[in-house]
Amino acid sequence: MNIKVYVDVTAKFNSDGFLIPINLTWEDGQVFEIDRVTDIRQAAAMKAGGQGDRYTIWVKGKQSYLFFERSCSLTGNNLGRWFVERRTA
Repeated sequence: MNIKVYVDVTAKFNSDGFLIPINLTWEDGQVFEIDRVTDIRQAAAMKAGGQGDRYTIWVKGKQSYLFFERSCSLTGNNLGRWFVERRTA
């Protein structure tokens, strides 16, 4: 069963205002550098449920999806959370 795995992400805003992830930290503390981002779009997480900004990322030559789930709150400092869909065997 695929589920959401919330992860820590280091990201930056570029000069055009886009939020770009740089690396992500998995549950076990392992840090993965994101080689490149090839697409950003609004999309549903079909396997884990939910919706957000879906980033098509490449890590060590493999494509994956990273989602930014925006906060519903209009105030405060919590903009949202990052998650990936857990893969199963």
